[in-house]
Amino acid sequence: MTMEQASEGPVDAVVEYAGRVLLVKAGDDWKLPSGDPELAEPAAATAARVVYELTGYLVDGTTLLAPDGTGAADSRPAVVCQLLSETPSDDARLGRDELHWVPIAEAVAAGVPHAVRVYLEGHTPA
Repeated sequence: MTMEQASEGPVDAVVEYAGRVLLVKAGDDWKLPSGDPELAEPAAATAARVVYELTGYLVDGTTLLAPDGTGAADSRPAVVCQLLSETPSDDARLGRDELHWVPIAEAVAAGVPHAVRVYLEGHTPA
């Protein structure tokens, strides 16, 4: 068994369910849920916590998408999350009007990071 290292910067959460991706309102844009890790918190735990805190959806971070190593602004870790609850709790920081489930192609067009785009393009329904 290997231990996942703690994440050192913002982590994006990729919540895909039934061919749709969860985006959250960020200013005038729609983005993947993301947030900073707590002390010694691995990326998968950060993603699951942030999704719950922002949206109220319970998820399990399952697959780490490593940054592309270029140092570009969009090259930060992302975690693919499995949706565990189809209905968000009422404890979410964001309102339901600030959550948007979009088709995978629309999420890619929204400007997701490179590693996320590659992952999603490989999972776009035919």
